[in-house]
Amino acid sequence: MGLAGRSPVGGGCLRARGSFLLMPPPIAVGIGLGTQPPLSRPKTSLRAAKAAGMDSAWLIDHFMGFFPPQIWDGSMSWAAKGKTSPHAYYDWQTLLGYLAPRAGNVRLGVGVTESLRRHPVLLAQAAMTISHLTKRAPILGIGAGERENTEPYGIAFDRPVSRLEEALKIVRLCFSSEGPFEFRGEFFDMPDAIMDLRPAPGRTPDIWIAAHGPRMLGLTGAYGDGWYPTHAFSPDEYAEKWAEIGRAATSAGRSPDQITPAMQAIVVLAKTDSRARAMLSHRALRFLALLSPDSVHRAAGSTHPLGEGFGGIVDFIPQRYTRDELMDAIEAVDPEVLAQRTVWGGRAKVLRELRAYGEAGMRHVMLSPASGLVSKSDAAHAVRTLPGIAKALRNPEA
Repeated sequence: MGLAGRSPVGGGCLRARGSFLLMPPPIAVGIGLGTQPPLSRPKTSLRAAKAAGMDSAWLIDHFMGFFPPQIWDGSMSWAAKGKTSPHAYYDWQTLLGYLAPRAGNVRLGVGVTESLRRHPVLLAQAAMTISHLTKRAPILGIGAGERENTEPYGIAFDRPVSRLEEALKIVRLCFSSEGPFEFRGEFFDMPDAIMDLRPAPGRTPDIWIAAHGPRMLGLTGAYGDGWYPTHAFSPDEYAEKWAEIGRAATSAGRSPDQITPAMQAIVVLAKTDSRARAMLSHRALRFLALLSPDSVHRAAGSTHPLGEGFGGIVDFIPQRYTRDELMDAIEAVDPEVLAQRTVWGGRAKVLRELRAYGEAGMRHVMLSPASGLVSKSDAAHAVRTLPGIAKALRNPEA
């Protein structure tokens, strides 16, 4: 999510365009709650999100995590000391139901689930149920899935985008159907299904799609209420892909204004720009670079340490590598990949970079402060600083 090839603008001031002065666009801000034990973690994070005036709060949907136990120790991150398995995850549906009455005006979302493990009717039912427990419409973030949550459990990771397209149609049917409905597809065949549960009045769940490639961007334009990329783009790339979504929406007879352009941003925040730049060489952050696809590494002038064409987060299955293989791959990561594909720096630089995405069209950002993996003090700095950044993004005139 770096700014290569683009000069960032903003920084809390008016900016000139022609003979006019315009304020930076307001950007809604969300934060991840954590989906791992103990239960006090997401509860405390939600309280903090409410206190900071966050617009949204998110869980993730995983059977296992990405940090392999074979490297998850004190040499990787202070956060691993004394911890149990990095693969322990709560079920997002159950946890969102538990958190929903506590959310207040914060929107709750999952970022993201998929239709490989969960039938689309189940996803629709869960999202509509949560709408009855909250003050604001929940967000059903959905993508095509990943190998780590499917193949190790005997679930085929086969033609996931085609399956997702059918699932999106079914979820939409469930949100609006009355009585029996029929769906005949290649993956789902439902001759006389019924889903008569209705969303809470005025709180029909939003569908936000984790789209990156051309076909997924097309599905977002046709079926999405929001675009929620979780892979890194530059602002220029973001603007180009948002334009693709707009064209797809128009072709489907929809207005692009019906879709919220959002993003998950990996943030490396420090007291100074130089400190943040140095943090990009930290072992834990270089591991995160392994979760970027080979195309991202090639754009930074290197190749993916796990092989040419490696799909990053989509292809990574942690238990299939030895500790030595993983440590060698981490050492081979070029920190320039992170420099170009994360939002990093002190408060002012991070704010400028996020506003550059606003200039590219983004209107909602979920902040993921990866700098918290580096040290306890860096984690504390992020906790102290992110609320101010969020306030500045939401209220550029303040």
